[in-house]
Amino acid sequence: MLKRLQIRNYALIDRVEIEFSERLTIITGETGAGKSILLGALGLVMGERADTKIFYNDQEKCVVEAWFDVAKYKLREFFEENELDYDDEVIIRRELSPAGKSRGFINDTPANNQVLQRLTEALVDLHQQFDVLDIHQVNFQLRMIDALADNNALLLEYQRGYRQYLADRRALATLVERSDNASREMDYLRFQFDELVKAGLLDGEQEQLEAELARLTNAEDIKRAYGAAYTHLSEADQNIIGQLQELARLMSPTRYVSTDLVMLSERLDTLIIDLQDIAKDCARISEHTEHDPERIQDIQERLDILYKLEKKHTVTSVADLLMLQENLESQLNGFTDLGEQIAQLEQTVAAAEKSLRALAAQLSERRRKVPQSFEKNVHALLQQLSMPHARLNVDIRETATLTPTGADDVQFLFASNVGSKYLPIKDVASGGELSRLTLCTKSLVADAIPLPTLIFDEIDSGISGDVSLKMGLILQELSARHQVISITHTPQIAARADKHYFAYKQVENGRTITHLRPLSADERVRALGVMLSGNPPSEAALATARELMLR
Repeated sequence: MLKRLQIRNYALIDRVEIEFSERLTIITGETGAGKSILLGALGLVMGERADTKIFYNDQEKCVVEAWFDVAKYKLREFFEENELDYDDEVIIRRELSPAGKSRGFINDTPANNQVLQRLTEALVDLHQQFDVLDIHQVNFQLRMIDALADNNALLLEYQRGYRQYLADRRALATLVERSDNASREMDYLRFQFDELVKAGLLDGEQEQLEAELARLTNAEDIKRAYGAAYTHLSEADQNIIGQLQELARLMSPTRYVSTDLVMLSERLDTLIIDLQDIAKDCARISEHTEHDPERIQDIQERLDILYKLEKKHTVTSVADLLMLQENLESQLNGFTDLGEQIAQLEQTVAAAEKSLRALAAQLSERRRKVPQSFEKNVHALLQQLSMPHARLNVDIRETATLTPTGADDVQFLFASNVGSKYLPIKDVASGGELSRLTLCTKSLVADAIPLPTLIFDEIDSGISGDVSLKMGLILQELSARHQVISITHTPQIAARADKHYFAYKQVENGRTITHLRPLSADERVRALGVMLSGNPPSEAALATARELMLR
């Protein structure tokens, strides 16, 4: 329930505070006096975007505060989810600076516009003549039917199951995608692994092949050079080893004269032995080195395979390739087959869908019992409001797929004249017809649906006095169970007020300011008289005003 609204520095308002009745609060005043400005200010605390031209004084900030009693709305969970301090009395404040900065607060805790909108949707139902009305919206139409069908508990059970059903479907889709991706990735890894295995990699192979290739490509030079070396060392007439042996023989008689001569002789003996070994190696190398074009081609082909694999995998050795092969094998062995999990989840989803369809069928059965009496009651109320030929048709059709509300598509169709086709409300109903239709439908579901504070802005636009009288009675009856606030131009509606405010403009210090004041009983009579006959009101108008207030 909206208890109080305080506005500072907004449009034509310098400062206004209004306290609302728990039942029916009426706001009247001349056209242009600023009545609808109040709703614009209320829209700010409801999270609507602000216009920088709204400032009464563009040197000060605009502040709008609304006090709500939320004890019966079960909003504690919403406050916890949004990390807000809960209290049965909630203060929502919106501040706008001349520089364009906007801030919102809920119980002095900063809150963005989205949070303000979500909270106030549960607190205020604002019906404005030229807005997109709730009754246009298919989800609100379905909500009405469910309320009248007493589907709340069943719908909550369905929606809990539906949320889990959606979660399981998302999980299933994720698993299937993971499985597909894993399958593609495993195929790719398997291809890489098989390619490496097929290559038959050996550690150190590349270095050996590169060395062998170097010898083979230089075979003739090696054979010639090492053959010549062997000849010079061992086979020539004046070969080096023979000359050193002759030198050793000459030094032999004196080698034991002193220690240093022994050492020198031993060094020479060692040198001769080393050169003999070198000569043998040179002979072996020269003898076994042959130019082999076929072997050269084989080695080159093998090295090409190794080089391509190294380049492909951005490594520099066969040892790196062998490590990669081992890692690939480990990854392939580590892949989990998701098929069993997928099969289990598919069974879970199928079972959940079967259960949900059973619940949806129950919801649908209960919904289809509502339209006949609901349409009849709407027609009766519309007839009271001078729409004798208007008809409402509740069209319920089964949907192919499950939705968050079951398997029904509910749409209100409207025909305002005899012989007219039933069409969606938004396509055929005029503003006045929408106002009356909205009032009728909301009054019928008022006890079945937790409607918040109901605010009607000029719902009486374009209707006659007799219709206004009946509309006023409907609003009064509605206010017995819900808080209702109505801005009106008609005395027949204004006479039903539990609290009546009068909006007026005054020029002060060269500025036009909107004021709002509560009316006493006598002031209400005069205000109604002015609405009936003009200012000043006639005695007949005053008498009629008193009569209206007594009805």
